[in-house]
Amino acid sequence: MRDCQISRRWQEVERLRGERNVVANKMKGKLERSERQRLIEEGKNLKEGLAALEEDLVELTDKLQQEAQSIPNMTHPDVPIGGEDCSVLRRMVGSPREFSFPVKDHLQLGKGLDLFDFDAAAEVSGSKFYYLKNEAVMLEMALINWTLSEVTKRGYTPLTTPEIVRSSVIEKCGFQPRGANTQVYSIEGSDQCLIGTAEIPVGGIHMDSILASSTLPLKYVAYSHCFRTEAGAAGTATRGLYRVHQFSKVEMFILCRPEDSDTYHEELIGIEEDLFSSLGLHFRTLDMASGDLGAPAYRKFDVEAWMPGLERYGEISSASNCTDYQSRRLGIRFRPSSEISTGPKKGKTNIPTQFVHTLNATACAVPRMVICLLENFQKEDGSVIIPEPLIPFMGGLDLIRPKSK
Repeated sequence: MRDCQISRRWQEVERLRGERNVVANKMKGKLERSERQRLIEEGKNLKEGLAALEEDLVELTDKLQQEAQSIPNMTHPDVPIGGEDCSVLRRMVGSPREFSFPVKDHLQLGKGLDLFDFDAAAEVSGSKFYYLKNEAVMLEMALINWTLSEVTKRGYTPLTTPEIVRSSVIEKCGFQPRGANTQVYSIEGSDQCLIGTAEIPVGGIHMDSILASSTLPLKYVAYSHCFRTEAGAAGTATRGLYRVHQFSKVEMFILCRPEDSDTYHEELIGIEEDLFSSLGLHFRTLDMASGDLGAPAYRKFDVEAWMPGLERYGEISSASNCTDYQSRRLGIRFRPSSEISTGPKKGKTNIPTQFVHTLNATACAVPRMVICLLENFQKEDGSVIIPEPLIPFMGGLDLIRPKSK
């Protein structure tokens, strides 16, 4: 319906533009004064009518764009149909660690080790904010630097990103910056928002551009702070660091040719699994069901790690193939190689551009990784062992000990 309205408005706009051009051409010749005055009045009326129609056309086009952006991506044929409970197990790594003593959760451990201050943060900023203290600060930096180092070795370009972006970019990436259930913080009096993931500003780097086929794939690993309203999130399952309003994250992002996106999706989940395995975590990888994909994702794999203190698996990362859902909205194309074979001779042709495919994956969401490390590597005296890969990034520290009273 909206598309038909736009088509009719466009036809009317083109008709008035044609009539305006006819009047303008007539004005170029020698005319009687009365005839010139009549044409001036006609041109003025056409100009005013055209301006109103063009404004109406822009408004209708914007509304159509908004409606189009609310339509989710297609789903991969192998995606399980249904809600989150219908997700399928892809891989199970390790097994839950057995403890010979009562297990503490990360809040109890953090109190004994003097690692967090939620009370002061609540006074300063509100609920679901926190201060990291002492070795927790070093642990955050170690996780970030270790993750960046490992992913960069695999050929990804490291980035830091803007953490404020235009709301239009958020919309084009498939997120909703407005509405009662939005997870996005908007800046009052502007068209800008705080990012909920580095996926958004990284996706915007090549917005409205045509990439050379030879440059693909483009692989990035981005560090940023992330901000989420966590509307509706409450309860013991989300206590402490598990669901917070601000956190640090390292995100991987790929732009590639359409035929390669399934392969790179496997690469991303493989990197995630390698990272978590090397830290000694017990986790499972799930092929998420259609009802849990979100608008941009064609297919999504989630990694859930065992958190002994919370006595459950908790999501620590995901890897999504968004195909051309984001690139169509962001205007990111590539030009395939123009070399073609034409019998005995080779020539060039103007091959049409194509939309790239985009993929994203969380390499390290710091708060939930801190939960996993504290709860899985705790000792009976309340101290916590630092996994071997992180020790060089902790200045050689291999154990967080309780503070003397």
